[in-house]
Amino acid sequence: MENFDITDRLSFMKVEILETLRLVMDPELHINIIDLGLVYGVKIDEPGKQINIEMTLSSSYCPMGESIVSAVKNCIEGHYTGFTANVELVWEPVWSYHSITEEGKKLLGI
Repeated sequence: MENFDITDRLSFMKVEILETLRLVMDPELHINIIDLGLVYGVKIDEPGKQINIEMTLSSSYCPMGESIVSAVKNCIEGHYTGFTANVELVWEPVWSYHSITEEGKKLLGI
């Protein structure tokens, strides 16, 4: 997950994007993808008007994977007019229940 870096002029936008991605829910668990720990990073190509999201799924066989990736793209492009969203699915590090935030654990009753 991204941390705020005062020396990076795009840091505020990255944090804002992460907060925006809280609108994307896992359709099976009904918890947002940020609190599930599925988003690993955000990169912004300002001149190219692209927002790149590095994320994972709970498994490579996730039946809702395509739906989640589409929701991420739609969310970013809907909130950041003029930008194109790219989602890179990665499998390292492997997602586990330890990736879930404290808020996510509360919502799941863990």
